[in-house]
Amino acid sequence: MWNMMESRGVSSIIFDLDNTLVDTAGAGRIAIEKVCELLKSMHVQESHVKDICHRFLRKLLHESFDTSEGKTIDDVRIHHWYEALQETQGTDPDPALANSCYYTWKNTRLQVLTLSPEVRSLLEELRKNYKLLLLTNGDTQTQWEKIEAVRCEGLFSLVVVGGDHPEQKPARYIFTHCFESAGVQPQDCIMVGDSLGTDIQGGINARVRATVWINSDCKSLPQGSVTPDYTVPSVLNLNDVLLELS
Repeated sequence: MWNMMESRGVSSIIFDLDNTLVDTAGAGRIAIEKVCELLKSMHVQESHVKDICHRFLRKLLHESFDTSEGKTIDDVRIHHWYEALQETQGTDPDPALANSCYYTWKNTRLQVLTLSPEVRSLLEELRKNYKLLLLTNGDTQTQWEKIEAVRCEGLFSLVVVGGDHPEQKPARYIFTHCFESAGVQPQDCIMVGDSLGTDIQGGINARVRATVWINSDCKSLPQGSVTPDYTVPSVLNLNDVLLELS
């Protein structure tokens, strides 16, 4: 019985979304460029424009968001822009400008975000032989808007957004929820993602068959980092890993 289980092949693939299947970082850079253009058109001092955008990005990176306060993620991020303008210019900005900055950034990012034809084709091929699961961290509204924008929900047997649950990756809880909802065992699955701290650590915590790190920048593993079973530069190299695991 145990030998049969050990020799059983991979039957399910869990994918991260951002910077694994879609280039969220690239879409974000284009969105920031659009806000820079907007600020210049509103005659904001040229020397302030980049600083405002950098401050927004820092706030985004360190964002903590509690839905129990009755705010939406839109409210929180409009306020990031308001504070970035205020801190840079030293005066209280027009709230309408913060609003415009936010929706320019948000809408541009969603418009640019796309599942490339190559990645879509890969997923369509893989789903013929594997049960595909999407597991993404982040605020509920933000992540579902991205999923809708890239029209990828239909490619997966299960879509799980961390913000809909009490714990997100790398917590074992959310992986267990995926396994139970999809009717799969951890040893049947591989975890594919770009984040060592959430995707790879999470996969290891959950005892999946193997972890696959998407290392698009060809970075070396940081000192003391968790070690993935496989490292590839793009999700498009996944078939090489699946061949080794078969």
